[in-house]
Amino acid sequence: MSAVLRSLPALCALLVAACAEHPAAEPEAYDILLAWGQAWDANPKTYDILVARGQAWDANPKTYDILIVGGTVYDGSGGPERRSRIGIRGDRIATMDAPAGAAAERTVDASGLIVMPGFVDPHTHAVLWASLGKPAANVNYLMQGVTTVFVGSDGRGVPDRERTLAALERHGSGVNVAFLAGHGQARREVLGMQDRAPTAAELETMLNHVRTEMKAGAYGLSTGLYYAPGSYSDTDEVVALAAAAAELGGIYDTHLRDEGSNTVGLLPAVDEAIRIARDADIPVHISHIKALGPAVWGSSSEVIAKVEAARAEGLEITANQYPWLASGTRFSSTLIPRWAMADDVETRGPDYAARLRAGVEANLERRGGADAMRITAGDSPYRGMTLAAAAEALGVDAASAALRLIADGDPSIASFAMHADDAAAFARQPWVMTGSDGSSGHPRLYASYPKAWQDLVVPGTVSPAAFARRSAGLVAETFRLCDRGLLREGYVADIVVIDPDRYEPTATYERPAELATGVEALVVNGELVIEDATLQNTSAGRVLRKTRATCSD
Repeated sequence: MSAVLRSLPALCALLVAACAEHPAAEPEAYDILLAWGQAWDANPKTYDILVARGQAWDANPKTYDILIVGGTVYDGSGGPERRSRIGIRGDRIATMDAPAGAAAERTVDASGLIVMPGFVDPHTHAVLWASLGKPAANVNYLMQGVTTVFVGSDGRGVPDRERTLAALERHGSGVNVAFLAGHGQARREVLGMQDRAPTAAELETMLNHVRTEMKAGAYGLSTGLYYAPGSYSDTDEVVALAAAAAELGGIYDTHLRDEGSNTVGLLPAVDEAIRIARDADIPVHISHIKALGPAVWGSSSEVIAKVEAARAEGLEITANQYPWLASGTRFSSTLIPRWAMADDVETRGPDYAARLRAGVEANLERRGGADAMRITAGDSPYRGMTLAAAAEALGVDAASAALRLIADGDPSIASFAMHADDAAAFARQPWVMTGSDGSSGHPRLYASYPKAWQDLVVPGTVSPAAFARRSAGLVAETFRLCDRGLLREGYVADIVVIDPDRYEPTATYERPAELATGVEALVVNGELVIEDATLQNTSAGRVLRKTRATCSD
């Protein structure tokens, strides 16, 4: 270590010289390196201190940056609890069995607490905005114990990907960010909102989009076949694009074409996802698995049977689930028929208004009626009211009120259209993991993981070991995050320490933006982000890019 540190001044000098030749390529890097060099010139003791630190490490390899001691450890594999003294150096777990006399810069006393891998959220709409030198903090995730989020969900991809991710890398992120290529994004760029199949040339352009995203580090392909324009695709189109992602080791993540009875139906939509797994030879991940609407309540057993049969066949099928009985969406996504969103002048005939209204009324019934929809948008004058109450306030029927609200800004809503028995049945499956699908105005953005703990672990439905696996290890395994999701030597140090008696949600539908409690310590990439239940750092996260097809490469 000391030998490495002795070389740092020379290394920095070389880097400064290189940057000086091409300063426009990354002016901030040049400024930082130049400042380092000036600091060393002005204060050579800086160099001496670093070398002394390196010599101390050489003399005592049992010195760590962070030690986590005294806690009950669940390593994310699903295995039994253990007692470990976790030693962290840099961004890695150096040991799971540090000696009793080991020294550390900082020690986390986890006595009476539970230590797990930092949670990995497979389906989010996390804030990626990072500018003006401020990180995309995503404190709501940190305070739940989440250290990594996936974005690009529902087929959206990451808009202006390189610029967005470069800003995150430059200004920082509270959590690690991994991304998915977006089917809807590719289709919109090529076909706009046209409700038709692509030509061979158009499909090739879409395939190139997916390949480009995968080569840039995407972990797979995401679709939102329920949403336009993804809903305008047929299965063959999706299979072709999924196969392109599979070529580079990606997975297929999907919002099913139908989670209820809106179009093809829940069970045929599950069949389609399984067909894509088979025909594209790709692992399939079903996002926010559910049985949505009274017409399909009780269908969880049939969905589970289909997934189990596919898994027995050798297909890799998994799913995520948020622990809430209300979905979060917008009136337009819930009620407007997809044909009405298409760029097709033929749909705008003289009977357009009547057809649109009939479609809205039918979808209202499928979702359980106007009393089952609650307006959550913070800027809506009807926030907190059901659609039925808003309609009464407006003096019109529910369909008319919904159309008026859509025209006036299309507010976000919570749609209470799930049955507790179905949700519980899905939660018990070993191939289901927690995912927030966090959206503004819904408490799942701030409280999904502690609520899952309260709903599943506290009553004994799921063991703490299984919770650690479904919240971290299983997610990393599914998405091929090769060195995260487990507490093992050599893995990245993303670690959460919770107080099981205080780990609980405080966000509600009335107050959806309340931070969770009970995370006593959180380590992200080897940095102590939460200490003594207090947030210390909001920029330790990194942009994660897939660099190998399999974890064995």
